[in-house]
Amino acid sequence: MLGRVAACGIVGLVFASPTFFSGETNASTDVDAPAVAIATWRHPAQDQIRNQAQDRKTDHKQIKVSALEPAEQPIKSITAVEPASQSLAVTEPFGLNTIPVASGEVLSKWSSVEADTRSESEILSRCRANAERCSTAARKFLAIVAQGRAQTGRARIGIINRAINLSIRPMSDLAQCGVIDRWSAPLVTLTTGRGDCEDYAIAKYVALKEVGVAVEDLRIILVRDRAVGGEHGIVAIRFDGRWIILDNRWLALIEDSQMRRVVPMFVLDQTGVRKFIPTNTADASPASAAHESGATAPGSGSL
Repeated sequence: MLGRVAACGIVGLVFASPTFFSGETNASTDVDAPAVAIATWRHPAQDQIRNQAQDRKTDHKQIKVSALEPAEQPIKSITAVEPASQSLAVTEPFGLNTIPVASGEVLSKWSSVEADTRSESEILSRCRANAERCSTAARKFLAIVAQGRAQTGRARIGIINRAINLSIRPMSDLAQCGVIDRWSAPLVTLTTGRGDCEDYAIAKYVALKEVGVAVEDLRIILVRDRAVGGEHGIVAIRFDGRWIILDNRWLALIEDSQMRRVVPMFVLDQTGVRKFIPTNTADASPASAAHESGATAPGSGSL
């Protein structure tokens, strides 16, 4: 990625007694007839009717009061919370649709890296069984994984992002290997301690899988950074229903919605390679048209 040196370079690391409304007024309470000095005779049935009416009024008051007791919690409407739940159900980073890439340089490079990481997985398994025969790069990678496993939630993601960022020095493939663009598996990168943005992203992707993140929640994203006019590689992880971005240029964890100056190009994961469908044709420049077609990988030189 010759045009991406500035884009992938590390530009900075950021670190009274209760009153219940019953619906009745004083006018509705019982008021005895005016007292008279002359005793009158009443039929027993009248007293029975009067007592029954008084009981009904008393029960009516009690029902209204008990319905408003603090212990009685209101039932929340399911439909009222559905919009908030649906807003978290994002399938792909940046909320864009994607289509599969069946051929091209991006798919070829990603397939090669996946094969290399499977081979390195066997090396790591042997290292866990016998640490004495473990290479320095493998021990360093396993130490990063152990740091991540010691944390939970968002802190685990932050540890992996920070540890990988601080373990690799930014250097272009052209300066390091004499080739325009090369994607390296984690142990290869940690052996030299140098790499560009794709190498950072690949190492984080594998480390996050090692600490237990589901592969369905992990992506490597290739974007075009309009702020600096170059391509860049980052990692996206789905956490609490949102996509968090891990970038080699800073330690802070941000959401995809905060990266407003990038144009998503490709998404890489365990299913292969897909390209994003841009919502605005103005986002696609002639220089990136070939990349977005899936024919070629982004140019090298990126950090």
